[in-house]
Amino acid sequence: MGIVSGIKYVRYSAPDLDVMQGFLEDFGLVLSRRTDKELWMRGAGQEPVLHITEIGSERRGFGIGLQAASLDDLRAIADAAGVELCAAPEHQGGKRATLVDPNGLRVDIVYGMPQADPLPIRAPLTLNDSRSSERRGIYQRPMRGPSHVVRLEHAVLAGPNFEEALSFYQTILGMKISDVITAGEGGEAVAIFLHCGLGNAYTDHHTVAIMRYPESAIDHAGFVTLDWDDLMLGHQHLKAAGHVHDWGIGRHIMGSEIFDYWRDPFGNKLEHCFDGDLVNDDHEAVTVSIEDDILSIWSPPLSDSFTRLNTKD
Repeated sequence: MGIVSGIKYVRYSAPDLDVMQGFLEDFGLVLSRRTDKELWMRGAGQEPVLHITEIGSERRGFGIGLQAASLDDLRAIADAAGVELCAAPEHQGGKRATLVDPNGLRVDIVYGMPQADPLPIRAPLTLNDSRSSERRGIYQRPMRGPSHVVRLEHAVLAGPNFEEALSFYQTILGMKISDVITAGEGGEAVAIFLHCGLGNAYTDHHTVAIMRYPESAIDHAGFVTLDWDDLMLGHQHLKAAGHVHDWGIGRHIMGSEIFDYWRDPFGNKLEHCFDGDLVNDDHEAVTVSIEDDILSIWSPPLSDSFTRLNTKD
């Protein structure tokens, strides 16, 4: 077993790269690389790519890229999965092992991928609250426009082989359970949130979550915005551009993120999020029932389309 330390990117398939690029730019991503067959979009941070679209007839997310904690971890993961460790494509850099999880989703494990220069953006806003007023003589005037996506936080992966997928992410990639959602009288697990097993080091509440579902695909990917106002400005921009809103704005219970869900032009669900929980391996997982209204602390009512993998199917 090896250890992964975070998520690098998500992979999607779509029949029109121009249309996908237009949406993702409105969502707050920036063009990084494009060919006739592939679109790379980055955020404002140091990752050269967060979202990859490959040209194809399918309209779904089919893979993720995870960061190995070290080169030795990458070797251990490749050995455990019985796959070859090889040099990544020249435009990507570093080394890569390509796995397939029990639901048929592609899982790239990468190490040594060169970082990019961060893009120039404003600093997160300082907020006055009921206990402190650090903002004095400084005015809040963020510019209107798309959100500034800074990084990719998580991907929720759907598929029918639930228990096998859980074992894969735990035993091969060293991930740990953060929380569990059950459903029905028998208390069957329908979603499990997994964080990177980094010992005492704090990491995102969930880098990967697995969801019991008849079809295999990325249910959604969560992208972190610069701050609260940035998320709200992105909501306003996407709405004005005529894109399809799915659910939000609200605050989750599991993971605690402020969330705002949108659909890309091909029916896939993407999330803007902010202020998520950090946990380490001392975290004690909680099991809750979906019937107990545990998807949000506050939000509008859940949309009719939210539980669908793709609204275009």
